[in-house]
Amino acid sequence: MAATTKIAVHSLADLKNTTDDALPNYLHSLKFRQIHTQTDIRLAIGYAAVAVAGALFYLDWKFGWDVTKPYTAPAVIAYFILNSAFTYWLWFIEAGTVYEGEGKTGKLRVATSTKKHIPIYEVDVTFQPAPYKSNASQTIHIRAPFTQWFTSDGFFVAKPFQQWLASEVSIIGAADPNNVVEEIGRGSETEKVFNVSGTNAIDVLEQLKAGAKAGGSGRRRKA
Repeated sequence: MAATTKIAVHSLADLKNTTDDALPNYLHSLKFRQIHTQTDIRLAIGYAAVAVAGALFYLDWKFGWDVTKPYTAPAVIAYFILNSAFTYWLWFIEAGTVYEGEGKTGKLRVATSTKKHIPIYEVDVTFQPAPYKSNASQTIHIRAPFTQWFTSDGFFVAKPFQQWLASEVSIIGAADPNNVVEEIGRGSETEKVFNVSGTNAIDVLEQLKAGAKAGGSGRRRKA
């Protein structure tokens, strides 16, 4: 079904954010359980930094500069360290992670990104099929144009997005075999449909807007 919220098809951020939001919804429907460890650690670091700044402000307001002066430098150093740790964790540990979870078919971590002005959904998936003792962890990179699951007028269509994920990621396909489409092919559809580069990115964006003329404005353009 198409999403009820219409987005601006020329907004790369809207395209990515809407798709990112759909990903955990789909995995939850397959009985994957989301793991929040990374998010919890990031929040703990952030709250600790805020607590240090808030405590110093309160002490200064309550007791004055003379009393809080000896604590100011250590508090500033602690805040700087915590804020640096927060930034490092966000950019280098989470690194664009939008979902981490586990289901009956295995566990996975999904990080997404886009390149400037290029409407291609870039996804790094690290997964380990069950049983874990006999299967090693794997990392794959998959990518596809947003036109594959957005209509020309800006509505998200869940089915083709689910088919793409199920066809590309083995443990998702094992959990949802009805959505596996062999013709999609691992990681190759983007190159077959679009020769995406800086010179033709505008053309690809225009295709998002032009979309499915032959099939009507409400239908998905075939990639």
